[in-house]
Amino acid sequence: MLTPSSSPQRPTAQRILDAAEKLMRTVGLAHATTKAIAREAGCSEAALYKHYANKEELFVRVLLERTPNAGPLQAALAAEPRERSVEDRLTDIARHASLFYADAMPMAASLFAEPTLLSRHREGVQRIGTGPHVVLEALVAHLERARAAGLVRSDADPRAAASLLLGACFQRAFFLHFSGSDVVQPVTEFAPAVAAATWAALR
Repeated sequence: MLTPSSSPQRPTAQRILDAAEKLMRTVGLAHATTKAIAREAGCSEAALYKHYANKEELFVRVLLERTPNAGPLQAALAAEPRERSVEDRLTDIARHASLFYADAMPMAASLFAEPTLLSRHREGVQRIGTGPHVVLEALVAHLERARAAGLVRSDADPRAAASLLLGACFQRAFFLHFSGSDVVQPVTEFAPAVAAATWAALR
């Protein structure tokens, strides 16, 4: 029987991605097996592997294509520093990163309860040449461009600054899910505050 994710009108690759998103959001990444995803999509596992290298590629595609802040975050990281002030750009990055991490964390959290699956996931992500560190590397590169353009101090440490900003965004997402929204600042307050603190160390 076809499920809502496996409507025959949609191309197979999209049905598989629909099914992966549904299961990753409802049962978590650890339990969203390729067998379960294929069944939800109304296709075979063999068909799934014709379109996607592994479950980890599906997870990355869900994050990049099905979370609303992934695209804006990538755009902000790739933008030329001179297009806007460094502090304004850091505010955009902090806002989108905070919301992106908050969206991604529940999907990935189940992996940490199963070390074998976590190790398998790490290896699968490495095989396709990506991972959570790419956001940090993109922000480091953005700040290095800003330093080369003379927009931040010549002795500034882009990696330390990027780690501080993204670490704060990730911590906010953790507190949001672990303790509830009443213990975190609204993103509209948090993003400019953490950006200002980062900018104070760079200007």
